[in-house]
Amino acid sequence: MEVGTRRSERRRGTRSRAASAGVLIAVVLALAACGAGGGSQPAPTPSGASASGSAHPPVSATPTPTSPADIARRDAVAAYLGMWQTYAQASHTSDWQAPYLSQYASGEALQFLSRDLYADHYNGLVSKGNPVNSPRVTSVSPEDTPTSVMIDDCLDDRHWLRYRTDGSLLDNTPGALHKVFAEVRLHTDGKWRVTRFGIGDPGSC
Repeated sequence: MEVGTRRSERRRGTRSRAASAGVLIAVVLALAACGAGGGSQPAPTPSGASASGSAHPPVSATPTPTSPADIARRDAVAAYLGMWQTYAQASHTSDWQAPYLSQYASGEALQFLSRDLYADHYNGLVSKGNPVNSPRVTSVSPEDTPTSVMIDDCLDDRHWLRYRTDGSLLDNTPGALHKVFAEVRLHTDGKWRVTRFGIGDPGSC
């Protein structure tokens, strides 16, 4: 793995340097192929209602999720976004031991994050900015008592780049859009966490 690579390229290099991360995207792709019919993620809960006394009723708002599958979709997406947000936060100082990473990731996913951050720490690199996510739920299983949710995403890391600790940009190559497949599972403590994910090549979405 080259030291002088941008964040998107380094993620690919990190994934291939460890056996567990090397098979990650293949495993998640297989899981994604098996899941179907889960529907897309619910829309965000509306922030407010129209003023009282209106002559017409307000436009119908999306109801708060009540079915087990809808609640699972909502919570799994929140965990998925939380993982990327905390990953980006830790990347600003390359804190590979950040305890908050385990709030949203476990298993192979958590190992991946820690290894990537450690590589930056070792090489004297930090990141600035944040990724932009567009997650979509592709399956929920089982529907009646969900324990697993599959998500795909188009990750935009064009404003999440690596810098040397002296403040200089590592290189002039911009980031890109990457297809991401992820599995989020319900844990015994009642929290949803990303257990594994795979990142596609630049321009894969």
